[in-house]
Amino acid sequence: MASSRALWFLTGVGLGAAIGVLYAPRSGDETREMLGKKAEDSRNAVTRKSSELRQSVTQMADRGRQVVSRQVDQFQAAVDAGRQAFRESSTPETGS
Repeated sequence: MASSRALWFLTGVGLGAAIGVLYAPRSGDETREMLGKKAEDSRNAVTRKSSELRQSVTQMADRGRQVVSRQVDQFQAAVDAGRQAFRESSTPETGS
């Protein structure tokens, strides 16, 4: 069902583009130049957005690593404190 809708959508886009080119008020050279510029602009926009996304993902990953590192440090401190408390409680008191 979804692939059928996508096929019809793409068919409509193709027909619309073909009709638009046929009835365009510009010459073929001007139309090709305009389409080339639009394609280049789109390519630049995609490149820019993908770079921004990559940078955002990298920042999120770095923050995640920092959070995990802090949690590991806190857990290790708690384990060390527990060990110390156990040692102190199991050591016999002298002096009484």
